Amino acid sequence: MYLEIVSPEATLFSGEVTSVILPGLVGEFELLNNHAPVISLLKEGNVKINGNITLEETVEKLFTKSDKGFWLPIVSGTLEMKDNKVIVLAD
Repeated sequence: MYLEIVSPEATLFSGEVTSVILPGLVGEFELLNNHAPVISLLKEGNVKINGNITLEETVEKLFTKSDKGFWLPIVSGTLEMKDNKVIVLAD
């Protein structure tokens, strides 16, 4: 699936991923390929992206590398998933 993470300042990530784990208002949830369409508010926490990820040098310092992928701390945000495309608007 295709993931795009956008902040008010810049696009932080754009590319193919195998999964994304997000901090929903009632707990973490994971999106995989072919997930049903969903819109959700996000709370403070980490957006965890898994797969063969390549980050641009300009935003690399915002992410932390884990054994499965990368995670990005956010304060809040909004998520939309539709047709295997995930868009995260993050603060």
